[in-house]
Amino acid sequence: MPLVRIDVTEGRTPDRVRAIADAIHRAIVAEYGIPERDRFQVVTEKPAGHIIAEDAGLGFDRDGEVVIIQIFTQRGRTIEAKQKLYAAIAGELGALGIAGENVFIGYVENGPEDWSFGFGRAQYVTGELAVPAKAVA
Repeated sequence: MPLVRIDVTEGRTPDRVRAIADAIHRAIVAEYGIPERDRFQVVTEKPAGHIIAEDAGLGFDRDGEVVIIQIFTQRGRTIEAKQKLYAAIAGELGALGIAGENVFIGYVENGPEDWSFGFGRAQYVTGELAVPAKAVA
């Protein structure tokens, strides 16, 4: 159920872009136990210079391989679960050769009333979809 927005700089092959999206999805499936086909991702390629990701005070630089990830999901997961997800995403992207300093994740939580999967209805509210159970880990 998470909606994931992925921003990368132009210049990667379509296969490379798909590999990045697949890696992020694998991490979410593994850490949050969501179904494999519960996948909603928007990948946007930006021209060089259109992603600005400078130092946040941590003393490292990013390069043109930066991947900006926004995860929109229902509230209720623990800090520990989120930390594990961040590490899993970095690990999956690291396996593709993307350095850890180039993985930037923003995490946004909301509630069941904030989702419509089609037809102008909030399916969690109407009962058409079961609200995902609150994660305990």
